[in-house]
Amino acid sequence: MSKIEKFLSETLQHRKELALFRSLRTSDNLVDFCSNDYLGLAHSAELREAVMNELKGDNYLNGATGSRLLAGNTVYVEELEQEIADFHHAESGLIFNSGYDANIGLLASLPQKKDILLTDELIHASMIDGARLSYANRYKFRHNDVADLVKKLEHLQQNLAPEGHIFVGIESVYSMDGDMAKLVEIVEICEQFGANLIVDEAHATGVFGKDGKGLVCQLGLQDRVFARIITFGKALGSHGAIVLGSRTLRDYLINFARSFIYSTAAPLHTHAGIKCAYQYLKSPEFGNEPLHELIAFFRENAESQKTWEWIPSVSAIQCIIIPGNENVRKIAGKLQAQGLDIRPIVSPTVPKGRERLRICLHTFNTKEEITAIFKTLSHTEF
Repeated sequence: MSKIEKFLSETLQHRKELALFRSLRTSDNLVDFCSNDYLGLAHSAELREAVMNELKGDNYLNGATGSRLLAGNTVYVEELEQEIADFHHAESGLIFNSGYDANIGLLASLPQKKDILLTDELIHASMIDGARLSYANRYKFRHNDVADLVKKLEHLQQNLAPEGHIFVGIESVYSMDGDMAKLVEIVEICEQFGANLIVDEAHATGVFGKDGKGLVCQLGLQDRVFARIITFGKALGSHGAIVLGSRTLRDYLINFARSFIYSTAAPLHTHAGIKCAYQYLKSPEFGNEPLHELIAFFRENAESQKTWEWIPSVSAIQCIIIPGNENVRKIAGKLQAQGLDIRPIVSPTVPKGRERLRICLHTFNTKEEITAIFKTLSHTEF
C-alpha cells in the first residue's frame, strides 16, 4: 500500500470508529420522507412531458459547449433569467449551475477586505464555504437571535472602515432545523445598521408565498433585501440556482464570481426544465395547500407526544432530536425497515448531541404514511 493510500485508509477507518462514515445508497422503493422534492415535480409526468415539448426540434445543442462568457450563453437563458426575476419581483438575476455554486460565487466575490460578513451560525455549508473564501472579516450570531444580531452589529459597526460594507447572511427556512428566519425583524435591523441582507430561499421556494415565490415575497420584503438565492433542485424538481438582485449586482457577478466565470454553462434541457417548473408555478394547477395540510397533520402528532424532542416547524422540514450518531442511525434503520425512507443527520453536520431524524414532507405523502412514522417511533426504545 502506498503512503497516500495508507493515509486515506487510516483516515476513513478513524471516521468509521467515530460513527461518522458516509456512504452512498439508493432508496430501495421506500416511502419518500428524505428528498427535497416538496411539490413532487421531480416525479411529475406532466412536467416531463412539458420539458419534452419545450425541446422539440433539432435546433439546440446537447451541451452548452463552454462557459457563458465564451460559447455557452444563449438568448434562451437570458430571457429565462429575466422571467424568473420578474416572477420573484426582483430587478435582475444570474443563473448558476447549483445552489452551492451560487452561494460560493456570491459570498466569495462580494465582501472585500474592509467589509464585514455576519452570518447566522446555522447557515448552509455552501454559505459557510463561500464566506471562508471571502476577503471580509467574518463573524457569526446566535441562531435566529435578533438581540445577538443587534449586539454584534453594534460592536462591529464601531470598527468598520469608512469605505467598508456590512453583509448579513441568513436562510429564510433553515435546512437542518426547518425553522424560519425572523425576516421582518432582521430586515429592520439591517436597515437600522445599513447592512446588506443576503437571504438563501432554497427551502422556501415553492413552499411559501403566492405561487411559491418564497418567504421574502410572502412578507413583502423583496425591495428591502440586497440579494436572494433561489434554487431549482428542491421544490422545483430541476437543477441549478439564481442570484436575484439589481442589474448592477448581476454585472458584478458576471465579472467577479469565479464559480460562474470558470464553469461550463448548464445545457438547454436543464434550462428547459427550470422554465417549465416556473410555468407550473404560474398555472391554475399549482397549489401547495395539500403540502401545508400534511405539515399541519405532522405538527399535531408531534405536539401530542412527550417521548422525544421535536423542533417546531411550519415548513416541509421536520426534525426529531435523537442524540448520538449510533443511536440516531439505529432508529433511522428501524423506520427504514418499516418502508419509510427517513435518514439520520449526524454530527458534525449538526452539533454533537443534536443529531436528528430529518423528515421531509411532500405533496405526494399521505396522512397514513405520516401516522406510520409516529406508530413506529412509539414502539421504539430511545
